[in-house]
Amino acid sequence: MKSLSRPAETGLFVALMVAMVATRFNHVGDWLHLPDASMAVFFLGGLYLRRHWQFAALLGLAFAVDWAAIELAGVSDFCVTAAYALLPVAYGVLWYAGRAFAARLSERVGSLALAWLVGVVAAALSFLVSNGAFYWLGGRYAEPHMAEYLARAWQWGPLFVRTTACYVAAGLALHGAIAKVAATRRVDAAGRAA
Repeated sequence: MKSLSRPAETGLFVALMVAMVATRFNHVGDWLHLPDASMAVFFLGGLYLRRHWQFAALLGLAFAVDWAAIELAGVSDFCVTAAYALLPVAYGVLWYAGRAFAARLSERVGSLALAWLVGVVAAALSFLVSNGAFYWLGGRYAEPHMAEYLARAWQWGPLFVRTTACYVAAGLALHGAIAKVAATRRVDAAGRAA
């Protein structure tokens, strides 16, 4: 896929930031009844934006939202452990999977479906990184062992991957719709010019 125009890139970057804040911050996300879109934000960001500074900015926003939720809104800090330091790795899996697929992305249904599949696989790997770090390095489990970890990963993994898959599907469907409208406009403009 060719790079986005500067206004389109800026608009998408802002939209991804709004999606993260609206769903990551429990008070807003609960009010809207929306699950956290952060994993999808990082995959879609890598797919469409691709710049390293944008990845860093979204990481900073994620950390800022978590800090505000804990310090200002009184949300539990249960998930903030030494393992939180590996969150950039988990989000990096998503961003760079999107970035790696970006050159193959087009408005064709097959390409969009393959992008969705890449997003689902990246979400599963990202979940294993973040959940594995939390379980093994977080200090919340007195005697961690593989059977318990696998049970917990199986308990929570499908929810996180399914949520990400739904958001990525929505983003890619929007891509397809915008591409269809743009193609129709080009055909109409060519017809008027002839």
